[in-house]
Amino acid sequence: MAESLMDIKRRIASTKKTGQITSAMQMVSGAKLSQIEKNSIAYQQYTNKIREIVTHLATSQLIASARQKSTAKAAEATNGTSQKSLRHDITLSNLLVERPIKKTGYLVITSDRGLVGAYNSSILKAMVEMISENHKSADEYAILAVGGTGADFFKARQMNLSYEYRGVSDVPSFNEVREIIKTAVAMYDSGVFDELYVCYNHHVNSLTSAFRAEKMLPITDLDVSEVTDKDQEYITEPSVDDALDAILPQYAESLIYGALLDSKTAEHSASMTAMKSATDNANNLISDLSIKFNRARQAQITTEITEIVGGAAALE
Repeated sequence: MAESLMDIKRRIASTKKTGQITSAMQMVSGAKLSQIEKNSIAYQQYTNKIREIVTHLATSQLIASARQKSTAKAAEATNGTSQKSLRHDITLSNLLVERPIKKTGYLVITSDRGLVGAYNSSILKAMVEMISENHKSADEYAILAVGGTGADFFKARQMNLSYEYRGVSDVPSFNEVREIIKTAVAMYDSGVFDELYVCYNHHVNSLTSAFRAEKMLPITDLDVSEVTDKDQEYITEPSVDDALDAILPQYAESLIYGALLDSKTAEHSASMTAMKSATDNANNLISDLSIKFNRARQAQITTEITEIVGGAAALE
């Protein structure tokens, strides 16, 4: 019985130390979550503004193109000749133009480490289902993995991993992830794939996250129909084309960086929740072990008292 009591004591002491560690990790994850939430809110303001500018510029381009086509048709009807100079169409940026889909790119964001509950497994499970449903062979897709967990997962299953990046910090800056963003945009621009989806866990609240697969390239979420001719107040120099060529990559980069921030927010939230659960489990185990220890100790004392009483009775 004495050895059993000693074992229980060791288990209680070990569980207390584990609980202290998980409690500290919960506090650290909570601090990181609070910091990255502030960054996400601030960055969202920038994204909204650049989206507004891109929408207006793209609409200006479309309106100008429509006017030129209308003028060219009117000139042809009047003169009976082709007005090539008037029929020059303003070229949309490559990032706005949809092309035939021969290959799809997936930028999959996971964590570099564990202790984040079901954060990684939910992303990877959804990705396997999505790829199996939408593609018949590995030639139809390319995976860009951000995070060691995802990269190792796709490598182990011999899936088409075209790019991997490890070591994203807990609160990433734009300059830090610029390599990821520029690589993804360059691969799309050079025709490695014809569309790009960013796949990650979206942060809903501190207890919930939801898998998202957002189409980032080509850029198709601009509500140009809501902008009228009177709203075009931007003066561009030297031209709308040049302005779009400069600002569209920045907009695409902002979308991808925003998804990375959102994913990291969900990761810290999942880590905080997992560590809280581990701490609660440790406390519950300590409580159960303490009850077990007390019962064993009471049984030992009862046995000792019984032996003493029996010995005293034998002496009478």
